[in-house]
Amino acid sequence: MSTLFDKLGGQQGIDQVVDDFYKRVLSDNTLSPFFARTDLDRQRRQQADFFSQIFDGPKQYSGRQMPETHKGLNLQQQHFDAIVKHLRESLTGRGVSAEDINAAVARVDNLKGAILNK
Repeated sequence: MSTLFDKLGGQQGIDQVVDDFYKRVLSDNTLSPFFARTDLDRQRRQQADFFSQIFDGPKQYSGRQMPETHKGLNLQQQHFDAIVKHLRESLTGRGVSAEDINAAVARVDNLKGAILNK
């Protein structure tokens, strides 16, 4: 049985999703200010590692835990919803099935409390 990581195209697929995802996020005026002082190359690598790990790929994420990473950003439900929307669009653009998109979004949704620090 293949993992969600495999269904998303392995590391190459994840990297492509992350690149597209950040293009969408950075062109979103409600989200781009959160990344104004971010090293985006590092951010993309960390995000790809994180997605790889939560989608049953290699456990390579070594960044901070979600509550620590997002502490003090005052992220709200609307920000989380926008992130999920952009992730869905990036996955759809890669031809990922609706079932696999829903599975990926469910993994991210499981982290909502930690991301929003609630």
